[in-house]
Amino acid sequence: MGLTHIGVRLIVTAAREKTMSLLLAVKTTLRLALGLVNLGVLFVFLAAAARAGEQYVDREGRPVGGHDVITYHTEDSPRMAHADITADYNGLTWHFVSEDNRDLFLADPRRYVPAYDGHCAYAMANGNKVRSDQLAYRAVNGVLYMNFNRNIQERWDRDIPGYLERSEANWPDLEDEPAASPRGWFF
Repeated sequence: MGLTHIGVRLIVTAAREKTMSLLLAVKTTLRLALGLVNLGVLFVFLAAAARAGEQYVDREGRPVGGHDVITYHTEDSPRMAHADITADYNGLTWHFVSEDNRDLFLADPRRYVPAYDGHCAYAMANGNKVRSDQLAYRAVNGVLYMNFNRNIQERWDRDIPGYLERSEANWPDLEDEPAASPRGWFF
């Protein structure tokens, strides 16, 4: 084999390696771009999933009537919170009986806030978004459900699984509706 033949062979090998390096760079760039697109899609999905609707509040603008939302889950009845121990979530100020409860809330607020943004679970099952009474409630499997009043609560208690099935089916259509007013059933 002559030197010319070896030189041509080296040039072809170098050109092939350069082409392979270029292809690898293009392939890596495409993978990174697709990865960024996937991250963007994931961010949009998670942002939508994390979005909470407009919370029902009482006449004073307090969620759960100013009670400590943690106590609905940990005590026999909810306790009125202190005005000076607070945390902000979903555009509202939540009040607590202790800093420990506030810290529990801040660690995982979605675990403690009422289902259906604090609206009546019974009415939700019937396709309506109405106010709730902070003392008409039930925690079921770690989820807090509020109801319009104690009479409605008793009715809801008779078939919790059935009402929850219907509420869950209705909630996606009602979530973006404005929060109920604290004045009356539908107003």
